Amino acid sequence: MSEFQKWRDYLRGFAGDRDWEQFHNPKNLSMALSVEAGELVELFQWLSLEQAANPNEELKVRAGEEISDVILYSIRMADKLGIDLDSAIARKTKINEEKYPIEKAKGLAKKYTEL
Repeated sequence: MSEFQKWRDYLRGFAGDRDWEQFHNPKNLSMALSVEAGELVELFQWLSLEQAANPNEELKVRAGEEISDVILYSIRMADKLGIDLDSAIARKTKINEEKYPIEKAKGLAKKYTEL
């Protein structure tokens, strides 16, 4: 059992115990995921590049909480859509390797269509 499957099963139980299945559909989960990603952005919104690169312990804790929310909602959404995250991630990383070959992308912050 992968870590994703472990957390998927935990989240199923968590939602089931609270009768939240009725709210956990792809539309609602995608909206919640967006909100949590926004909360992560908000933590860094007005920081300088140096401050963002060298967060204090409080910021690290808060960022960790928001990142966890993003990951947990992503796992929950994948579960509701019947997506195996291990397979999806393996597929997507292969696609990224093909889109961004080292010899073309190294050191550049360009979209693959611009390489």
